[in-house]
Amino acid sequence: MHITAHARAFHIDWVGSFWALKKLGNRMPHIVDVHVGKRIRQRRWLIGMTQQKLADMVGIKFQQIQKYETGANRVSASRLWDIGEAMGVPVAFFFDGLQSEQEAKPKDVASLVPADLLSDKEAMDLVRSYYSIPENQRRRLFELARVLSDVA
Repeated sequence: MHITAHARAFHIDWVGSFWALKKLGNRMPHIVDVHVGKRIRQRRWLIGMTQQKLADMVGIKFQQIQKYETGANRVSASRLWDIGEAMGVPVAFFFDGLQSEQEAKPKDVASLVPADLLSDKEAMDLVRSYYSIPENQRRRLFELARVLSDVA
């Protein structure tokens, strides 16, 4: 597939309930920037924090959070530190799951799960709901899910 210089100046991203074409200037987002942005969004969704709340906590505009989450803008080390502090995670959290192409080769059953599962809003809602269940019921639900997955 041939991509022209004009086509590379845009980034397609899922926004709300539709795909959006975003202008990026003359650069494609780096895979690490996109990964870090996805991890920011995942953590924010998981803890139920809005872009506005996160932006207020780190002293920037919510539009900048949007740009970080899409990979359109790179997050500086100090800003990533502030974001991690605001969301209760270490900086290393944002790099978890980042692999080289050789490491990304499927090795086991877990590799059958899509790599972007946690960037799926429905999956994040499921995780958030799961952790809102009282612990003793949550353990039983987990055991049921494990039995059902073994049967399938």
